[in-house]
Amino acid sequence: MPIIYLSPSTQDWNYYVNGGTEEEWMNLLADKMVPYLDASGIRYTRNTPDMTAASSIAASNAGNFDLHLALHSNAAAGVQAGKARGSIVFYYPGSTNGQRAAELIADGLKTIYPDPNKVRTEATTSLGEVARVNAPAVLVELAFHDNPEDANWIKANLDSAARVIVLALTEYFDIPFFETENRRSGVVDVEWGNLNVRARPSTSAAIVAQAPDGAPITVLNTANGWHLVNYNGTIGYVSSEFVTLT
Repeated sequence: MPIIYLSPSTQDWNYYVNGGTEEEWMNLLADKMVPYLDASGIRYTRNTPDMTAASSIAASNAGNFDLHLALHSNAAAGVQAGKARGSIVFYYPGSTNGQRAAELIADGLKTIYPDPNKVRTEATTSLGEVARVNAPAVLVELAFHDNPEDANWIKANLDSAARVIVLALTEYFDIPFFETENRRSGVVDVEWGNLNVRARPSTSAAIVAQAPDGAPITVLNTANGWHLVNYNGTIGYVSSEFVTLT
């Protein structure tokens, strides 16, 4: 199953025009994402507010992540200060996977931002959490926190932003999206051998574990003949044909 490094802003000095900080509100966005990530089987490691961008980059590079996702809000300089609006999703130039992830996230944000024409992707080499991480990387500037309309929009739309971002991640990883967990207990029921636990709901997907007949298994969600399961701490997919719910 995919694993991401989730990196909400640690910039506690960037104040919103309507109260609070970038660190505070982007961590709240990450909090809203967690139930969707759990329900859809996307594992994550998350930075902490006492970290910095540099230590977040180092932590990401110390692991083996499928995507580095940084969550930020924006502020304009000079004559545009307090006037600019919109969402920008950054990726590293030449990173096919980073660009694809950025485009999927931007497409999702276009469905909820008041002016879809102000949502765009942009390649950059100047942002460390895009340029200096090993994994494909995306940095989301959700909207401009120095603009009253954008700042109010961020605060009123954390739930919907979290949903469309995780939905985009499931599209990127080619796995089903689930709103919430539907946790049930089950038992592996095969006539011989073991039940393959796979990385995606496909018989051609990589096998990440094998469960013997009679083994207890936790079903997290179900779609199209596949169960998303937790088997002894391994998250993956099994054919629903070979699990008896208890």
